[in-house]
Amino acid sequence: MAKNKDAEVSMDDVDAIGSDPRVYELGFHLDPELPSEEVKKAYQAVRGMIADAGTVVAEGEPHKIQLAYTISRQEVGGRRDFDSAHFSWIAYETTPDKHAEVIAAAGANKQIIRFIDLITTKDAARHAVEMQEIALTMPEQIEEEPDAPAAGAELDAVLEKVTL
Repeated sequence: MAKNKDAEVSMDDVDAIGSDPRVYELGFHLDPELPSEEVKKAYQAVRGMIADAGTVVAEGEPHKIQLAYTISRQEVGGRRDFDSAHFSWIAYETTPDKHAEVIAAAGANKQIIRFIDLITTKDAARHAVEMQEIALTMPEQIEEEPDAPAAGAELDAVLEKVTL
């Protein structure tokens, strides 16, 4: 079972949970070199496997991101470094034994370069979807270069008026 410093779960905790369904979230990075159609297929394969194991509560479809740091993985042909990936997540409800199957399948999937598994709640998963929808409606902010002459002239004019 994957560990998160904020929500560390041991096998003893799983035994204490018993066979009651819980809500989990699987966040994963797909290989950035996959063509867009293959990314969709890989995501649908993971989603289908999770749906077979339980009930999908919420999800975030893959989108390409720049990674905060390089992820290295040893492969048959040697070491491979990743600076970007297609990130996705799926929150789902299932029993601990089916959850273990999901984690084993994610670990065996060669298209997934890294994943994290967390225990969450339905409300938290639905809130993440709401926040994602809000972020999509926000206009993209365009950063101006700080050395742009027009911006500098405007700033000088404003400062001149303030100091008078």
